[in-house]
This record gives sequence, C-alpha cells and structure tokens, in this order.
Amino acid sequence: MSDLKFSEKGMKKYEWLLTRYPDKQAVLLPALRIAEAEFGELGIPEMKYVADLMGISPARVYGVVTFYTHFRRAGTGTFHIQVCSTLSCALRGSQELADHIAKRLGIEMGETTEDGMFSVSKVECLGSCDTAPMFQLNDNYHENLTLDDVDRIIEDCKKESARGGAR
Repeated sequence: MSDLKFSEKGMKKYEWLLTRYPDKQAVLLPALRIAEAEFGELGIPEMKYVADLMGISPARVYGVVTFYTHFRRAGTGTFHIQVCSTLSCALRGSQELADHIAKRLGIEMGETTEDGMFSVSKVECLGSCDTAPMFQLNDNYHENLTLDDVDRIIEDCKKESARGGAR
C-alpha cells in the first residue's frame, strides 16, 4: 500500500475543483496536474493514487497520462525536450533538429540520458506552427530554432543544472 497523498493545500485545491466541474470525471486532468506538482512525476503509484481518490479505474488514468505528452512521467529527465514533428515543423526542418538533439545528447528519440538530465521525444502539434521549427523544453516553447540555438539551449540547461536549478 502506497503512502502517497496530497498535501493539505493540494487536497483543498482538488476539493475546490470538484465544485467547479459538472462531474467528478471532468476533474481528472487538473487532478493529475496537482499530483504532478505534488509528487514531481506521474508513475504507477501516483496514477493509482489519483484513480483511488477519484473512484475511477487505474487503467483510465494510465490511458490519459500516456495519451497526453505534457505530463511528466516517471523516468523523464530533468529537462524534457519535445520536438514538434507535424507538417509545419517538418517542412521547416524538425527532423534535422531532432536528429541533431539526439546526436548531441547521445540518445535516441524517446530515451533519457544516463545521468537523467535530458529526455527527448517527438510529439504531435504543439500549436506553434507559425514559429516552426520549435520544441517544448519542460513548460517553455523555443521557436524559430536553428541548430546553433539548440546547442546554446542545451548548454544553458547544463549550466542551470550545475547551479542546482531546474524542475
């Protein structure tokens, strides 16, 4: 049995959300956001906790977490680079960008570096088609990217990590 549970503040927010939505199931996405903020990631124990809290199946919660790319799943690096790979970005060089990032980090798409610092994945549209090619780094968009921009961003992440930042 897991000892996970929301803090008092997290539980108050969850209970408030229940009053704002037409039914309990509609609260799933914001409840997952609370869990992600409280626990740092959404692994199986965290998903099970949300399922139990909401009285829904763990399979439903797992399906939602794995469908949406914006949730921080267990094993995701400190810096999660999500490269948009849909048409606008593809036409403007997202594949070259993805290949460059993977080579630079020494990993393949969908992997995390051995030190746990970086994860990189291809995702569907991030809704910034007019600024292609682009990627999302954690919660921030980086747009109109060149390979030099990518190198600078990766180096900035390493420096931030060395100073004890990130997450």
